[in-house]
Amino acid sequence: MTPINSAVEILVSSSNTMFILLGAIMVFAMHAGFAFLEVGTVRNKNQVNALVKIMTDFGVSAVVYFFVGYQVAYGVSFFASAETLAQNNGYELVKFFFLMTFAAAIPAIISGGVAERAKFYPMLISSAMVVGLVYPFFEGIIWNGNYGFQAWLENQFGYGFHDFAGSVVVHGVGGWIALAAIMLLGSRNGRMRGGKLMAFAPSNIPFLALGAWILCIGWFGFNVMSAQTLDGISGLVAVNTLMAMVGGILSAMVFGKKDPGFIHNGPLAGLVAVCAGSDVMHPIGALIAGAIAGFLFTWLFVVIQQKMPKVDDVLGVWPLHGICGAWGGIAAGIFGSQALGGLGGVSLASQVIGTLAGIAVALIGGFIVYGVMKAVTGIRLSEEDEFNGADLSIHKINAMNKD
Repeated sequence: MTPINSAVEILVSSSNTMFILLGAIMVFAMHAGFAFLEVGTVRNKNQVNALVKIMTDFGVSAVVYFFVGYQVAYGVSFFASAETLAQNNGYELVKFFFLMTFAAAIPAIISGGVAERAKFYPMLISSAMVVGLVYPFFEGIIWNGNYGFQAWLENQFGYGFHDFAGSVVVHGVGGWIALAAIMLLGSRNGRMRGGKLMAFAPSNIPFLALGAWILCIGWFGFNVMSAQTLDGISGLVAVNTLMAMVGGILSAMVFGKKDPGFIHNGPLAGLVAVCAGSDVMHPIGALIAGAIAGFLFTWLFVVIQQKMPKVDDVLGVWPLHGICGAWGGIAAGIFGSQALGGLGGVSLASQVIGTLAGIAVALIGGFIVYGVMKAVTGIRLSEEDEFNGADLSIHKINAMNKD
């Protein structure tokens, strides 16, 4: 029996490692979605910069999270022998890879909000500080029980803050940090004309759509594989992810009046909102939560473009990730309840408090990081460089060079 038991243990361990590795690869692929969504939205003169930012932010995020962020969140250090790290088929290493792709999503989210007028290296350094300190601080509080916050919520309200796949921990935090950076950076030149706010049209709808499709597909790895082991996988998470995505599409179609930009961001709004409660909601609840998120994004993005001159959010990352992420945290407490067909195990009070805590950490951390960087080096391109575009000003090349 001992050899059989040993073989079974090895099979389970290797299967879990492969499962979470596939999840890491799917979420890694989502960064191509972030890139093309931004490329398709920004003006032609800033497309190269969008591609370069997503790639370099990912590289910096991986290094910083490996040496600092993962230890801040989980107390795990990789300063050990390769033999030690390879135990259990290297599951801990692959788990790091999976969670690192989540961490790297924070700069990718911020990138879309600050596009077209931000300096390169100051923003890259800021990304390192966010991924190394701000994000893992809140990540550890929620997903590792650090500092007793979850225990306090459980004692007070019966359950801790439930965020299965990161509506608040990842998307909400990223969106609210982005808001701080956007406000410190200021509005793009030319956005105000004749006393009225003017919207810049997307440069390439096919690229925007491609980015949205890549993100939608990868999101099933983001949500389903947040179980992190094969025995935790749930078809409920998959179908809830699907239904929230569909709810966001249909809602954005109606409230966005068939605008392609809204229709392709609508599913992302629904997906952001369902992350937190995807493992406890009924599919009908997920559909409703996604539809509400689609409306929230569409409505607030229009408000930003028409009535908020100090919030120049190029891709709408604050409404998409910040607001819809916050809604997702709260929605888990509503549609995850047994009274509305969910599995239960959630407290609306804990969901509200946990969501507000995430917003507070993000705003405070964001204003500190980008405020310090603004004071030390400046974070905005000169007026001339912004006019010429980040592609030429920073990278010395256009997206489509002509002989």
